Amino acid sequence: MDTRTSDTHLRIERLRDALAAHGVHAVLVPSADPHLSEYLPERWQGRQWASGFTGSMGNLVVTRDGAALFADSRYWTQAEAQLAGTGIALEKVSSGASTQYIDWLARQLQPGQVLAVDGQVLGLALANALRTALARAGIALRTDLDLVQDAWDGRPGLPGQPVYEHQPPQAAVSRADKLARVRAAMAAAQASHHLVSTVDDLAWLLNLRGSDVECNPVFIAHLLLDTAGGQLFIADGKVPADVAARLAADGIRLAPYAGAAAALAALPAGATLLVDPKRVTLGLREAVPAGVQVVEQINPSTLLKSRKTAEEAAFIREAMAQDGAALCEFYAAFEASLARGERWSELDVDARLSAERAKRPGFVGLSFSTIAGFNANGALPHYRALPESFSQIEGDGLLLIDSGGQYLGGTTDITRVWPIGRVSDAQKRDYTRVLKGTIALSRTRFPRGTLSPMLDAIARAPLWEHGLDYGHGTGHGVGYFMNVHEGPQSISKAIPDATMAMEPGMVTSIEPGLYRPGQWGVRIENLVLNVAVDTPEHGAFGEMLAFETLTLCPIDTRCIDASLLRADEIAWLNGYHATVRERLRPLVGGAALAWLVERTEPLAG
Repeated sequence: MDTRTSDTHLRIERLRDALAAHGVHAVLVPSADPHLSEYLPERWQGRQWASGFTGSMGNLVVTRDGAALFADSRYWTQAEAQLAGTGIALEKVSSGASTQYIDWLARQLQPGQVLAVDGQVLGLALANALRTALARAGIALRTDLDLVQDAWDGRPGLPGQPVYEHQPPQAAVSRADKLARVRAAMAAAQASHHLVSTVDDLAWLLNLRGSDVECNPVFIAHLLLDTAGGQLFIADGKVPADVAARLAADGIRLAPYAGAAAALAALPAGATLLVDPKRVTLGLREAVPAGVQVVEQINPSTLLKSRKTAEEAAFIREAMAQDGAALCEFYAAFEASLARGERWSELDVDARLSAERAKRPGFVGLSFSTIAGFNANGALPHYRALPESFSQIEGDGLLLIDSGGQYLGGTTDITRVWPIGRVSDAQKRDYTRVLKGTIALSRTRFPRGTLSPMLDAIARAPLWEHGLDYGHGTGHGVGYFMNVHEGPQSISKAIPDATMAMEPGMVTSIEPGLYRPGQWGVRIENLVLNVAVDTPEHGAFGEMLAFETLTLCPIDTRCIDASLLRADEIAWLNGYHATVRERLRPLVGGAALAWLVERTEPLAG
C-alpha cells in the first residue's frame, strides 16, 4: 500500500494539521463516547475512522511525527493486518483495561509539550490517572479540544431512531419501582441529585429501549435525577408523545440532549450530586459548580440491574430455550447440507443462523455480530467474516461459532466448536482441555460476596497444567434484553474491587478458550445464573452460591478425547445434555429433533 495516498494516511495527516493549528503535540483518540460505551454510535467511532482498525476496543495516539494503536491480544492479528502499510505502529498491551498508553505518552512527549484529548469522551477516573502521570513528566493536558471534529469531514450526527418501552410481562419491575430503589440509594449517600450517563443504566432504569448502537437495545441520553423527578436529556423527536406522557407521570421530563452540562452548572449551592467516576466523563464533571458537593460511588442502577429478579430469571430461561431451539434447527440443516456436499462459507453461517433466530418468539435482533471462524480464523477471538474477507468451510478442521440474540425476555451469548471432516488428536486435546475448564467453573460453589475475579483461575487451571492459557477474560456479566457485556462482575484477571462481589441473580458467561495462531481456536461458552445453594453445614459458614447453567445447546462430543476426562466430568456433561434434551425436545421436530437426540447421547467413560 502506498501510505502517501491511503485514506488512513490522509486522515492521520488531517489530525496532524489540527494538532499544529491548536499548538498541541499529540492527540489521544480513545474508543469512547460521552456515555463511555463499549460499542459506539458512528459519530464517536473516531479511532476507527482515523486508523482503519475495526476492533471494538483500542486507543489511538497521533503525534506530529508518528502514530500508534494500543490493542490487547484479542486483536493483535486483526490489527496487524488492518494497520499494514498505514504507518501506524501496533503497541501490544496485556488487556483491554490496560493504560499502557499513558506510560508510552509520558516517554514519547517532552516536558512542556501538550497532549489533547476530548474531555467529553474521557472517563473521569481515566482522566485523573492521565493527568497525574503526565504532570510527573512535565506534560500538559488539554481536554477542551475535539480534534476529531476538526479533521473528520462528513462526521455523522446523533442517531435519530425512536425509543420504545420495554413492556410487561417481560419488564417485570416497573419504572416507578426502579426509580424508588435508586432514590433510596441516593438518600443513603445523602445525595440530592444523581447523574446517569451510561446508556444501559438509563435503559434499565426507565424501562426504555432503543437502537442507537448496533446489537445493543439502548439509546443516547443523560438523566439527572432529583429527589422527586428528573430530566432526560435526549435528542428531539426520539421519544414518542405517548411514551413522553408516561415518563412525565413518573416525574421524568424531557430536555435537549446538549443541555446536560448546563443543567449540572445550574445546580444550586448546597446540593449534593452522586456520580460514578467510572461511568461519567470529565467534561460533565467539570460542569458541576464548586458550591455543589460531589459523592463518587458506583451508580446504584449498575448494581441493581446486575441482579435479575426471579421473574426475570424465568423469562431468561424461556429465551434460552427458544435460542437453543433455533440453534438445533440451524445445526441440523448445516450438518445435513455438508453431508450432501454443499458448499458453505463463514458468511453463510452468519446469515442462516440469524434467520433461524429470527423465527423464534420474542426475538428482537442479534446481541452482537456473529463470529464464525473456520480453522485459523477461529484463532482470532473477535474475528468477523466480511464480504471482502471470509473463508470457505471445506476440508478438515474446527469451526468456532460465537453468537447470540436479543429477546424481549433476555440476552443470549453462546460459543460452540464443531468438527468439519476429520478432527486431529491435537485438536481434540485442545478442545477437551478447554471443556475441562468450562466444567470446572460451572460446578464451582463459592461464598456469596466472593469477588468475581477470584474465580478466574478455576477455569484456567486445566490449561495452566499443560502450560496453556488464553488472553481474554473468562466471563462477563450479561444484561436482561440489554448489553451483552454488563458489569460490575467480571471473571477475569482484573484487579478486583468491592463492586465485583458475586450476588444472587447475576448472569455471567463462562468461556475459557485456547487459540493456536494460524491453525485453530477453541472456546466453549455458556451463560450461568448465580443461585443460592444449601450445603451440609446449612449456612454455618455463610450463604453459598452456585451456577445454574442457562444456555441450552449440545457440546459436540465428537471433538472430545474422553481419556482426558474424569468420571465426574463426564457425569456433568451427560447431566447437562440430559437437561438440554428435556428442555428443547418440545420446541423442535423432524430433523432438528433427530439431531438434538443424537448430539445429546451420553458420552461413555
